[in-house]
Amino acid sequence: MATYGCETWVLKENIKLKLMVFERKILRRIYGPTKARDGTWRIKTNEELNRLTESRNIINYIKAQRLAWFGHVHRMADDRMVKKIYEWAPMLTRSQGRPKTRWENDVKNDLKTMELSKWKDCIKSRPTWKRVVEKAKTSLKL
Repeated sequence: MATYGCETWVLKENIKLKLMVFERKILRRIYGPTKARDGTWRIKTNEELNRLTESRNIINYIKAQRLAWFGHVHRMADDRMVKKIYEWAPMLTRSQGRPKTRWENDVKNDLKTMELSKWKDCIKSRPTWKRVVEKAKTSLKL
């Protein structure tokens, strides 16, 4: 339930921090307290939780889901409504100031982080793109 519709999220830093706090809260509940040698119980630290889950976390899962959706949209036929909306460019000018973070730019930054420069060729082949998405679940850095 926590990641419902995450394929279309733009991950800002404050959202990432909130998600990581949520994830640690759930992991503490799952793994439970640790019994010390003197017989006392204590809650696991963030470092212990990170070691237990290694590189799998909620942020990487969301990024992988976005990559999967990105590939799906690019493989769609041009007459599909989702593809038309994705490729649509408004004719209005943007307001002044720093431009808002766009979903597409966020996904392309993830591809740069993965050092995948020929992603357009990879998208055409579903099995190849599926391997890219699976790699993203473990290799993307926060």
